[in-house]
Amino acid sequence: PGMVSRSLFGSGCAGLGSGCARLNGRNCDSVKPMRIPCVASLLVALTASAFAQLAPPNNLGISLGHIHFVVPDVDATKKAWVDIFGAVPEQAGSLGLLKIPGIFIILTKANTPPAGGTNGSVVNHIGLSVKDYADVKAKAAAAGLMWRELTPNVQAFVTFPEAVTVEVMEDKTLATAVAFHHIHESVPDQEAARAWYMKEFGAGSGTRRNMPAAMMPGAEEIDFLKVPMPAAGTKGRSLDHIGFEVKDLAVTMKRLEADGVTINLPVRDMTKQIELKIAFVTDPNGTYIEITEGLSAK
Repeated sequence: PGMVSRSLFGSGCAGLGSGCARLNGRNCDSVKPMRIPCVASLLVALTASAFAQLAPPNNLGISLGHIHFVVPDVDATKKAWVDIFGAVPEQAGSLGLLKIPGIFIILTKANTPPAGGTNGSVVNHIGLSVKDYADVKAKAAAAGLMWRELTPNVQAFVTFPEAVTVEVMEDKTLATAVAFHHIHESVPDQEAARAWYMKEFGAGSGTRRNMPAAMMPGAEEIDFLKVPMPAAGTKGRSLDHIGFEVKDLAVTMKRLEADGVTINLPVRDMTKQIELKIAFVTDPNGTYIEITEGLSAK
């Protein structure tokens, strides 16, 4: 639920194949000749996404999967996500999950204090769309969270426990109260960062507010803000890593290794413990990335 209106009216046919043009003005050269196949593919994807937590995978079998926080007080962070955004708790073996349309939030207890929050990290913040901005603002105020208005009554930054910044943007067209929207990276070379995600994770080329963006299925994206100096890597911070879900982890990791991607952890079968197969890599700017197989079934 929640992926339908965003797939149709947001980034159109993202992840449906190279011939399927986007409907929001990006990459629309093939709209006329591919109109019938695009509509058919779109309807199939909409039907699938209406019943799935994650967006359907792109042509490399990949979609955004999760955001993983490592924090001293798991209960406090969990309460904030449930109270503010209505996150739904779920269990995968011993692993606790929170469901937000389009993404999973995973919380792990930190053994040592995090090195910092999202400020100063390559992942500067994550963004969510909400149907009722005023309602979310009132809930954040009731929870005592810092709210920084960017565009009055439309857009704001809210600071979650452990100095995690979450962008809130109102979208009245949403089919659900909230939906995941983007990961925001601060990088010295925006074009190179986007090209890496396009090559390694099959992202489409897009823009958001004049910033290069790597478009993933379901109108979700990774956008890139230019900074003069490299930011700190995410590993060891409260937002420790981001996650992608894949259809075939072994095939994906073999391809990434051949491309020279930094492999931090090769494929590990954790199905007995957490019902997932996992691996870890790091992008060229220091974003720690978990790649999972099996999360889409949750």
